Amino acid sequence: MYAFLRAGLLLGLLLTVAACQPEPTLEPVPETTDTPTMSFFITSVGPGDGANLGGLVGADQHCTALAEAAGVTGKTWHAYLSATGEADSLVVHARDRIGTGPWYNANGVAVAQSVDDLHSDANNLNKETALDENGNMVNGRGDDPNVHDILTGAQLDGTAFSGTDDTTCQNWTSSDSTGSARVGHHDRTGGGEYPESWNSAHGSRGCSQANLRGTGGNGLFYCFATD
Repeated sequence: MYAFLRAGLLLGLLLTVAACQPEPTLEPVPETTDTPTMSFFITSVGPGDGANLGGLVGADQHCTALAEAAGVTGKTWHAYLSATGEADSLVVHARDRIGTGPWYNANGVAVAQSVDDLHSDANNLNKETALDENGNMVNGRGDDPNVHDILTGAQLDGTAFSGTDDTTCQNWTSSDSTGSARVGHHDRTGGGEYPESWNSAHGSRGCSQANLRGTGGNGLFYCFATD
């Protein structure tokens, strides 16, 4: 009898103590995201003067301006463009300008893990993944207009061409009807020597905006974050 009473008193005491304890404060759970920041895109627009991009410096500045307008700041952006010269010291290879990777589009999808991966058959660069800085798909073959010719001046391995033929519209300073720029097909289809190549499908017929549009382009180019 007494044991029963003592047990009841003890239970009541424990319930009273528990009721007097302050409720625990729940710390807010910090928000996290698993989506990588954009580090690759096709320019939604070119500078508007054909293949005259203001040289490599002007092209890089265009990449930076578009990326920052899309809300991506604090990155160093380089255009995937080669340049040629009479001396080896003046030659610039597109593959050497873009850092080491990996690179992700505006939706956080990886397009390549490294420079070698980018220039291999294993890359994930195609019409569905080669988006502009706003995450929009770029028109390809079959769309109106078709703008799948992307300026690069590069060979299949990402290096500059040798010889005297113009493959960079005078190192991205010319918008004349003469000259030529090597282009790739971001949608991996079309005509030319290597129609499925994203970076070296064929040469343009001239360097003006009208010339570029006439062969299926609009003066667009690839931008990569180097860091």
